[in-house]
Amino acid sequence: MTKNTLILFLLFSSIVSSQTHRIKAIDSLFVKWNQPNSPGFSVGIIKDSKCVYAKGFGLANLEYNIPNSPSSVFRIASTSKQFTAACIILLTEQGKLNLNNTLNEYFPNFPEYSKNITIRHLLNHTSGIRDYLTLAYLKNYESNDYYDDNDIMRWLVNQNELNFKLGSEYLYSNSGYWLLGQIVNKVTGINMADFAEKEIFEPLGMVNTHFHNDHNHIVKNRAVGYIPKDDNDYSISTTTLDMIGDGGVFTTINDMKKWDDEFYKRTFFSDTFWNLMTTQGILNNENQIEYASGLFIGQYKGLKTISHGGAFVGYRAEYIKFPEQKISIILLANRGDIYPTGICYQIADILFKDDFVESEKYINITQKKEEFITIPISKLEQFSGHYWNNAGSYSRKIYVKNDTLRYSRSKTNESSLLPVNKNTFKMLNINADILIKFERDSKDNSNMVFSVNEGNPFISKKYTPKNYKDKELQKFVGDYYSKELDMYYKLKVEKGTLQLYINDTKFLMKSIMENFFTNNRFGNIQFILNSDTNTIRGFNLARGRVKNLIFNKVE
Repeated sequence: MTKNTLILFLLFSSIVSSQTHRIKAIDSLFVKWNQPNSPGFSVGIIKDSKCVYAKGFGLANLEYNIPNSPSSVFRIASTSKQFTAACIILLTEQGKLNLNNTLNEYFPNFPEYSKNITIRHLLNHTSGIRDYLTLAYLKNYESNDYYDDNDIMRWLVNQNELNFKLGSEYLYSNSGYWLLGQIVNKVTGINMADFAEKEIFEPLGMVNTHFHNDHNHIVKNRAVGYIPKDDNDYSISTTTLDMIGDGGVFTTINDMKKWDDEFYKRTFFSDTFWNLMTTQGILNNENQIEYASGLFIGQYKGLKTISHGGAFVGYRAEYIKFPEQKISIILLANRGDIYPTGICYQIADILFKDDFVESEKYINITQKKEEFITIPISKLEQFSGHYWNNAGSYSRKIYVKNDTLRYSRSKTNESSLLPVNKNTFKMLNINADILIKFERDSKDNSNMVFSVNEGNPFISKKYTPKNYKDKELQKFVGDYYSKELDMYYKLKVEKGTLQLYINDTKFLMKSIMENFFTNNRFGNIQFILNSDTNTIRGFNLARGRVKNLIFNKVE
């Protein structure tokens, strides 16, 4: 063997060894799920338009012991949104609609605000339209209950207000993408499922992909969705809902590769198409958001990403593209108890171990040397108190212990805060760069501003906790009606607690501050008082993707 041949042999052996090591490391991520009687995953990794990893783990069907594979067909939930957006973008290229067309042009029965909501607002989740899945929950629909497109349209048309001023915020809303699907129906004269089949799936050869707008439709090689009952037992978790747009696509690893390939090859879809698909939204204040058209444009450890996840009933999905490296990770799951994005990032950590940007922002933050200052206890005490985050519906307690400011999530979950300046603190023993700043807003309210890795801030407002006695709670008792929801809610006092009833479903409302109550599952209610008599007039309800829903007290 010549010297050059030996060098090439050793180099080749090194490459093979490295690839084998990475494959084993990725396989190991799924060992605990790759068991008998366990649903699982199909996983694909694409590099330079070649599928370098495609495997199934666990079972697609527990009743017949059918294993998952790259050809198993999964519901991908909200990962479907990019295909809805693609239909809209194709129609703009065909000259059949414009992204500045307004909602009322297609659906004139909507309230006045629809005259200003554009297709672009719907694509970017900046319309403020309330989420229909949340509305269904607030109307006391269970996950197995049936409703259809006509019901959703009636609910949305009945909403007199938006969650926020049009274009002022980003708030993910399934209603926006459901409406985009309805617009495709209007413009084309056919159901979006048929339009997507003709314009996207057939040209790309995605023969095992479709918008599932008929729950009775037979799907060959379908992976059944499951949720765990206990460690060794599962229940089937599926749906009878037929709406599409916000979700509804069924597909495989093999078909998603064909969609991924087209991003680079541009055989059927133009540069303009992909530019519009990946153009991020802009708020009224000119701030750019991460959401584009059915896709998030972001970064992971310094590498650009294009991605979207999905979660519905017993299915989970994640599709992350690293466009500059021409690598994509696809994970499809038929179990509802996992976090696919986190698993995909674990895969990325294995693939890109030597490629991450070694900047201060992305190295192990806990190893950075910080220069902390000393603040007297008397000064630290001014930050003590309770802080409420309205967007996330959670409370945090700040207090001083052993000369150190403490950030308390619960009695058993706390972190120390050390000052980097007179009102900014760094959270210790967290594998992230978390800074907490205490400041006053324009109304002189005390706020706690929380940021992670220099990302967007989360603002929590300081409040005074309120503990009500049984007699004090009586003023909240009564029936309340929402015209927008067309529902009656009832409030009762039982054993010194305020209970909210929706038909026979009961929610314990926990007092946070004066006239403000919360429930982890149901949401928050802020009571509205009559200014002249100081009596209860009604309440404002907020739950996740529904805000500012007014209930009036029935006299």
